[in-house]
Amino acid sequence: MFVPQLPIYDLPVLNTNLTTLAKYIIKFIEGHISGPVTIVGNSMGGHVGLILTLARPDLVKNLVLTGSSGLYERTFGDSFPKKRQILYQKENGRGFYDPKVATEDLVDEVFAVVNDRMKGIKTVMLARSAIKHNMLNDLPKIVTPTCLIWGKQDNVTPPEVAEDMHKFIPNSDLFWIDHCGHAAMMEKPDEFNEILYSWLKDKV
Repeated sequence: MFVPQLPIYDLPVLNTNLTTLAKYIIKFIEGHISGPVTIVGNSMGGHVGLILTLARPDLVKNLVLTGSSGLYERTFGDSFPKKRQILYQKENGRGFYDPKVATEDLVDEVFAVVNDRMKGIKTVMLARSAIKHNMLNDLPKIVTPTCLIWGKQDNVTPPEVAEDMHKFIPNSDLFWIDHCGHAAMMEKPDEFNEILYSWLKDKV
């Protein structure tokens, strides 16, 4: 298994977008892996996976999306959230169904990123890129086997996003995890892994 570190904060501001990140992953696959791969992506990572799969279907054997952007999502917008906003989002289940999953360390980590001026700017640039790069018309062109694993209580990319992706991606399967928010692999890792393993086993 490979977990490439995306150069989110190393890119020039004008090139801080999801298409550039997809090109980075394409080069990573071509340089380090022989044969097509299974791409697993959450949120904007899923969006990158969609762009990559559309551009280079020969490199992608399977696509797994959880809480993926690509149609619409709720973000912080164009402002840098203050710590009290992040805490409010945590306590009101903005990202997780169970706010206890968002530990103080995680809140501090998010706060540190978005309040570093340059990192904050690039975070906003990526959010804008995700909003602008709507893939509704592209989804029917993705013929790669696609697994959608979604939290039923996802408030960032809500359930109707998963339903629409399932509707428009021809070769897709949709699985729900109850009592789960935007990051199923973090909040319900056992259920997420069980669904993923079973789905991949059927694809061998």
